[in-house]
Amino acid sequence: MKKVLVINANPKSRSFCKLMAEQYAATAGTKCQVTLVHLCELQFQADLSQGYDEKQPLEPDLALFQQQLQWAEHIVLICPVWWGGMPAKLKGLFDRVLLPGFAFAYQPGKMIPDKLLKGRTSELLLTLDTPVFWYKWWQGNPLYFQLSRTILGFVGIKNQASHYFGPVLTADAAKRQRWLDKVQRLAAR
Repeated sequence: MKKVLVINANPKSRSFCKLMAEQYAATAGTKCQVTLVHLCELQFQADLSQGYDEKQPLEPDLALFQQQLQWAEHIVLICPVWWGGMPAKLKGLFDRVLLPGFAFAYQPGKMIPDKLLKGRTSELLLTLDTPVFWYKWWQGNPLYFQLSRTILGFVGIKNQASHYFGPVLTADAAKRQRWLDKVQRLAAR
């Protein structure tokens, strides 16, 4: 059975991302092992205040999240686009968890580090309050590139697909339901 980690990356306790994550987890859970993580429930210091110069002990939630990443074969990240990028708490999660020796390792004489989370795949579900075409073509789709290439790709997680939902702010109940139906179809594959 495939092991799927579903991450609701919205730091708010109530959000459309949370509904999407719960829908995805419930549907995928009928044929996969699923772990659902809500960023809003994780307790940790988001600032890597000394960079990698000093080791900063992991809080229990971060240690568990590292275990969940190692367990997962497929990672579904459901993330709102804020100011063209990710919420600060999600960036803090990546800063604190994707550490040298866990997610990547530099080797003497090599410019590119070893990718220690290789063999995993990801899928991005991004929500926006901007029209999707505007975000992708005019603004340059920055969160997609940051997540798929410079974060997940850097540690060896290969992004398989990306899906966009927006604008959420002006979507009526019928539109939001169509999006939830799409999430259910994606999870059922």
